[in-house]
Formats: sequence, C-alpha cells, structure tokens
Amino acid sequence: MLETVITIAIVIFLTTVLWRLSSHRYKIPCPTWLGWMVEMDNPFAKVHKAKMITENMSLENGMTVIDIGCGPGRVTIPIAMEIGPSGRMMAMDMQQGMLDKTKEKADALNLTNIEYLCAGVGEGKLDANTFDRAVLVAVLGEIPYQESALKEIFKALKPGGILSITETIFDPHYQRRVKINQLVCSLGFKEKKFFGGTLAYTINFEKPATP
Repeated sequence: MLETVITIAIVIFLTTVLWRLSSHRYKIPCPTWLGWMVEMDNPFAKVHKAKMITENMSLENGMTVIDIGCGPGRVTIPIAMEIGPSGRMMAMDMQQGMLDKTKEKADALNLTNIEYLCAGVGEGKLDANTFDRAVLVAVLGEIPYQESALKEIFKALKPGGILSITETIFDPHYQRRVKINQLVCSLGFKEKKFFGGTLAYTINFEKPATP
C-alpha cells in the first residue's frame, strides 16, 4: 500500500514538473487526461478554492456568466448553482473532453442552465454585451494571444460587468499581478477589488458603465 502511494506521488510530481517546464516555452492548456488535477482545491491557496472564487464574484440570481477555459467544471458548477435556474451559465473550453466532464457533473446534479461552447477565447465566438460576469481561473497564462482574448471578453461583457481573474503560484502558467493589471487596464477595464496574497489571488476588473 505504501509503495503504491509513493509511486502515485512520484508520478504526480514528475508530471507537474514536466508540465511546468513545457509551459515556460509553450502555451499549453491543461490536457483533458490531467483534468483530475485541476478539479482539486489546493489546500494551501484559499483564494483559489472554488467556493472562494464564487463568493468573490458578487453573483446574483438570474445573472449571465461565462467560465472561460472552464476545464472539468470545478468553478462552472458552483457558479451555475449560485445564479439559479433563471440564470445563464456558459462553459467555454477549447477541449471537448473538458466540456464533456463538466456536462457529466451538471447532468448528475440536474443543472439545466449551462450552455457549452467548444472554442478558444479571442476567436470571435462571443456576442457583444452579453455577460454580467466572466471568469478566468488559472487560464490567462495558457492563452497565446492575451490581448485579443481580453478585447473579446471586454466586448462580450455588459457595461458594468465584471471580469474575475484568479491566479495561483502553483500553476505552471502563473501570471504576476503587475503584468495582469497593466494589460487588462490598458484595454479599458478598471480594477475593482483584489483578494488574496502571495500564494493565490483574485482581481475583479470592471467594464465601465459609460465610455
């Protein structure tokens, strides 16, 4: 039994190291077969937990929300539950396998307010002035053309809408707060609120209600 645990721990460690090294050179999204790692809440990064991310978004019943790079739905599902049956949740990921995992969870909970979009942000797939909230959880560093992606998100948000970006230092594609602020604010967003610290943080940016 102990040998099995040690073997699993070694495999996880080596996979994480290889993924991190590869990520320094390439913009690689978490592959579907590693979805189980994304699903786990990191006990050392409180702000990165799904419950905290959801609470920090100031969600309301009936809102329209998009989870960009949703992966296996770790954050999608609690958001969908929070906005209720009258709300509209869009799970967006460029890997159909991740969307399938999210749908499997949603079906098990009888959630009917989730739509699924297999696409990459920045491809022009999102309608303008549609969403009250957009969320990027440990995803921005995986996007090769960040400016184009953020421009599309800005356009897709309603005036006064919120873009919530969460990063954790444990992620191979970790993005520094300063870098994110410079890029996001240069495109018209205004920083609204900051949560967290060194190990993980969330920044909520607002699309101004008036130009």
